[in-house]
Amino acid sequence: MPKRQRIDSELLYSKLRYKHLLADQELLEKHPHAVEILSKNKLLSPGKIRSQAAKLLASGALAGSLLLGSPELNLPQKITPDLIISRESATNDENQTITSELKKILPQKIQNLTTDEEAEISHLLFRVWGINAVPSSGGTRLNHLYGLIGAEQHLPRFPGDTLSQHDENLREGITPGLGAWGYFSRTKKNLTKDLIQKEKYYVAVQTLYLPDWYTNFRYLRDWYKYRKVVVVNPNNGKTIVAVIADAGPSWWTGKHFGGSPEVMAYLGLNVGMQKGPVVLYFVDDPENKVPLGPLQQPVENEFLAKK
Repeated sequence: MPKRQRIDSELLYSKLRYKHLLADQELLEKHPHAVEILSKNKLLSPGKIRSQAAKLLASGALAGSLLLGSPELNLPQKITPDLIISRESATNDENQTITSELKKILPQKIQNLTTDEEAEISHLLFRVWGINAVPSSGGTRLNHLYGLIGAEQHLPRFPGDTLSQHDENLREGITPGLGAWGYFSRTKKNLTKDLIQKEKYYVAVQTLYLPDWYTNFRYLRDWYKYRKVVVVNPNNGKTIVAVIADAGPSWWTGKHFGGSPEVMAYLGLNVGMQKGPVVLYFVDDPENKVPLGPLQQPVENEFLAKK
């Protein structure tokens, strides 16, 4: 008899989860008014729907593995963060795993990704970091997911903010003007820890070049403000979570994204030309479980055993 193929339960779950997220986005994109009406009448709650779907997906993935894999599956009795990390990495080093896997996925030259490449990257970031990273969200997507990021300065957080009041990477300076969404706070007194983090870990994206930016300006302006994203340097595997807080850079610079001094420093791109290739995805995080800043350990999610 031919030997039965082993089933990777984590990859199976990741693929099911990814299809669920895409279906969620398709519903919002094709029927936004219906979703809005259902939400207002409390007949649809995205957070609860996703939570319940996640439980079903997790149990479905494991059940499917058991059915397909027979005794050779050897599923662990408890799924731990170590098992979420790709099994192909012998060192258990997340950054090395990201680097080696992205080399297999990304094209040699910076260009638009295929649908399969987009999905593979989403699976990878989930398996390694436990986050739901998606190429599109809210019925919208950026023109680039894989491109060059360049260094940006600090943004003024409130009227009267100065460079000396920021605590790191002061050599990059502070912009003379405001970011695309204005001040983070009306006064220094109202500047919360959350807003400090948002300025510290921010990125700029080319919203002005979206095909429907001007025809759907009101919706997109509010939707993109402080939208959570994950940024990965494919050359060293370093991964950081940030928010969108500025627009740019201009197309003639040859760059596709901008990164705050702290973002660029962590990615290792604050030296030399202060630019480099990155992958940038939206983070689907309705319950706000994914913290801003460098990812240095997997984020707890519905696939981890909670015992």
